[in-house]
Amino acid sequence: MTKTRSSELVRLELGHTKWLEGDCSFPADRSDFAVAYIHGFGSIRDGEKAKALAVSCANRNWPFAAFDFRGHGKSSGRMRDVRPSQLLEDLEAIRGFLTGRGVQRLCLVGSSMGGWAAAWFTLQHPKTTVGCALIAPALRFPSARWDRLTPEEREEWRRNGAVRITNEWVDAELGYGVAEEIPQFPHELLVEAMNTPTLIFHGLQDAIVPAAQSITFTQQAKMRHIDLHVFKDGDHRLTSRRYEIAEAACNFFDRLLHGNPDEVQLV
Repeated sequence: MTKTRSSELVRLELGHTKWLEGDCSFPADRSDFAVAYIHGFGSIRDGEKAKALAVSCANRNWPFAAFDFRGHGKSSGRMRDVRPSQLLEDLEAIRGFLTGRGVQRLCLVGSSMGGWAAAWFTLQHPKTTVGCALIAPALRFPSARWDRLTPEEREEWRRNGAVRITNEWVDAELGYGVAEEIPQFPHELLVEAMNTPTLIFHGLQDAIVPAAQSITFTQQAKMRHIDLHVFKDGDHRLTSRRYEIAEAACNFFDRLLHGNPDEVQLV
């Protein structure tokens, strides 16, 4: 029997000339949880990994949401104005919208910069987040680029207000506001205090965010439930593994939602 679902294009107004645009789908029967996809820097809400995850959620008749961060896709703003605190503000707005639809719990899937945002949102809202599935997470954003620069390069970034990020998939400006907020988000706090079940996917061929960062985080994290799935042939995007990742993430959430968290097997 075909399961009835409704899909909608959502525009969240954040104030004068500020908004988030997203896609949501809901089952006919109300659910108190939803899966939310959180994209990376220079990406958009409806990329290949998001679409694969949407299919896995639809097959389970689960609510699904994906929004563009400000400065990305069809949301308002410029990419160079993105700040770490703004990412969390955007997630807070998305949470508020979903709460209005009866959603009390979130299953977060964050990719790259979105993995950082998902982790910090979870740290701030541990009772709201069921679990995190992180894809090549940039867990050292916003300090990663700063740490690689010389004092002269840091000063040039400050003076220009932005630095150019160019790689195989992105050609965009990263604003100096990211560097200004480094002290607000110490990586050590994630290691010490994050305690929500987490499943990480990373490719050993990732030239953007080295897999060693996820390996080290998994080793050092104080949380009880954390696991790492490494793809030997995987690059940063991991799009060739998108269906496998989507299914693994949903199976992970299913066990957290309907099983005993103390007995959950992450993979």
